[in-house]
Amino acid sequence: MKSNMKKSISFTIILIVLVVFIGFVEKKNSEKTMTNIQVKVNAIADVYFVDEKEILEKLKTEFPILNAGILMDELNFSRIENKVEDHPFVKNAEVFGDLKGNVWIEIDQYKPMARIVRPMAADGYISTEGIILPTSPNYTTRVLTLEGAYAERLLELEDLSEEHSDLLNLIKYIEKDDFWKAQITGLEINRKGNIKLNQQVGKQVIEFGDAKDIEEKFKKISLFYDEILPAKGWNTYSRVNVKYKDQIICE
Repeated sequence: MKSNMKKSISFTIILIVLVVFIGFVEKKNSEKTMTNIQVKVNAIADVYFVDEKEILEKLKTEFPILNAGILMDELNFSRIENKVEDHPFVKNAEVFGDLKGNVWIEIDQYKPMARIVRPMAADGYISTEGIILPTSPNYTTRVLTLEGAYAERLLELEDLSEEHSDLLNLIKYIEKDDFWKAQITGLEINRKGNIKLNQQVGKQVIEFGDAKDIEEKFKKISLFYDEILPAKGWNTYSRVNVKYKDQIICE
């Protein structure tokens, strides 16, 4: 009986100490002030569309209270995250405070993998996720280009991942292969299912057709490079057609 009573008293004392400690910590946290803001943009090779200074300046304009000395409890981290994610090249933002009073803004960027070129209007990028992005007046990046009437219409969309997954797969196939990434400079798409490949080396236009059977078609293009060109010469043909199954048509 006495043993149980001692255990109960001990438990009560521990509980009281714990409650007091939690209350003390919460009080200290509520009194914590901001000392600094740190913006970290997670690096992607050759992608610098999100500038830390630009993000910081926009936040201080939008949230004038963001100054050293403000109570951390007065900051709405969710609103700050939403504002940062308004930047078209910000894929995701996380805002949090540390024990030293620093507010950290950590940013993941979208990575462009192709650029849609329009001669009479602004260009746009396609991200690796298929998101349409604007260009930047401050920075550009070397990626595969898309031209033609049908390609231009893609800029009217926000996301290509569902309706144009085949085209995205073709772009990714070229982008991930070192040889094709260097050799294929652009796609010309004037109507759906009619893709032409432009080359870095060689004057031939490659009639690719639709964005299906990608590996099979590139095997035929490799065969053209490895066997037909050495035998016939680089300037013999002006057009190579790999649209049709089990055929290479050279003209």
